[in-house]
Amino acid sequence: MNPEEKRTETEPNPENENPVEEDCAKETGETAEATETNEEAKEAPNPLLEAAKAKAAEYLAMAQRVQADFENFRRRNESVRADSFAEGKRDVATAMLPVLDNLERAADAAANSPDEALKNGVDLVLKQMNDVYQKLNVSPINRLGEKFDPNLENAILQGTSEEGEPGTVCQVLQKGYMMGDKVLRHAMVKVVPE
Repeated sequence: MNPEEKRTETEPNPENENPVEEDCAKETGETAEATETNEEAKEAPNPLLEAAKAKAAEYLAMAQRVQADFENFRRRNESVRADSFAEGKRDVATAMLPVLDNLERAADAAANSPDEALKNGVDLVLKQMNDVYQKLNVSPINRLGEKFDPNLENAILQGTSEEGEPGTVCQVLQKGYMMGDKVLRHAMVKVVPE
């Protein structure tokens, strides 16, 4: 090869300045046409796409409603369970009140007994029963000398004016008990008439 031939091969062709630029220009033109087609497709609503979006929104709303319903059910169920548990505790405490009454009577009777072992045994059982009631938040209604309250007491006898102030409790015939703010058993009392 001679040097002139080499130069002509490497020199650019005046008719085709840069073939790479020409190819890029063709591709860019095609890309611009494709972009225009995409923009037209975006502007024109696709009924299938719109239906799918509407269905997705419907399913999302349905899932959110179901989730909210389940959360409400769970809260309601916890509340019912807690109420049932508290009611069960109250029922057991109420059922055991006659046992506590009898233990108090036994302790009073054993106090007059010469047998110290019997007296100590009954006192220990009574103390244990009172400790259990204290843990359950059960307290006696002790309103001797106070104004009669029909929410806490049942008046079964009338006293005399010498026994106390008018309208007050002058004697407790059977103790009443409360668990928290709920009355387990009303106290049976004697009340001085007004």
